[in-house]
Amino acid sequence: MAARLIVWALAAAGLAPNARAEAPLLTPFPPTGDIPPAPWHVAGLPHQKKPFTRFTLDDMDGRRALRVEADASYGNLVHPLTLARTALHLAWQWRVDELLPEANLREKNGDDTALKVCVFFDLPLERVPFFERQLLRLARTQTPEHLPGATVCYVWDAHLPAGTALDNAFTRRVRYLVLESGAPPPHQWAHEQRDVAADFTHLFGTESPEVPPIVGVAVGADADNTQGHSLGHVADLRLLP
Repeated sequence: MAARLIVWALAAAGLAPNARAEAPLLTPFPPTGDIPPAPWHVAGLPHQKKPFTRFTLDDMDGRRALRVEADASYGNLVHPLTLARTALHLAWQWRVDELLPEANLREKNGDDTALKVCVFFDLPLERVPFFERQLLRLARTQTPEHLPGATVCYVWDAHLPAGTALDNAFTRRVRYLVLESGAPPPHQWAHEQRDVAADFTHLFGTESPEVPPIVGVAVGADADNTQGHSLGHVADLRLLP
C-alpha cells in the first residue's frame, strides 16, 4: 500500500527597527473565510475513493483555528515547502473534541488518528532501506503528490501514553510520536513546541546522521480503518528558528 501522507505558520518580524518583516514560512490563514488558501491543499491516498477528511477554518475560543473532522475518511491538509534550514521548531495549539476509541496504531485495522501534525523530510532515496526504497519509488508513480522519504507525525491518541514512538503500521516511511493521550477536559487546548531536527534524529537517526531539508508540513486525521468519527482543532501553528 502506498505510503500514507501525511498548519499553518507566521514568521516573526525583523528585530531591527527598520527591518522588513520576514516572509512567512507557511501561507497564513486569512481572518475571514472557511477555506485554507493555496498552496494549502487536501491530499489523500493514490486513487482514493473513500471520503476525504474535512478541513475548514473557524473561530474557536477567541482564536482562528483549523477544524479537522474525520468520518470513516482519510486525508491531510498539506503545505509544500523548500527549506534549506533544518534547525527549526514547530509550535502549535490543539484540542480534541472527539477521539477514536477503536484506534490502535500498532495494527493496520486500527491505524487511525483523531488529530496529527506532520513534518515531511526530503530523505534521499539511497538512505532508505532497499525494500522500502522500491515501494516508495512505486508509490511515487501513483500520485502527483511528492511522497517524502521520511515523515514525522505528532499524534493525539486515545490510548497510547505520551512519549510513545512507533512506526506507521503500513509503512516505516511514517513514524509517530505521541504527544497527548486520552480525552482532555472540555474546551482545553494543549500547547506544543518541538525541535523537529531532534525528533527526526530520534525516529530516523539510524538511517541518516544528517537531518534532511523539510519539504512540507501537514495536519491530518483519519478514521477509515475503524470506520469511526473524530473532531479536533489546530491553531497558531508556526515554524520557528
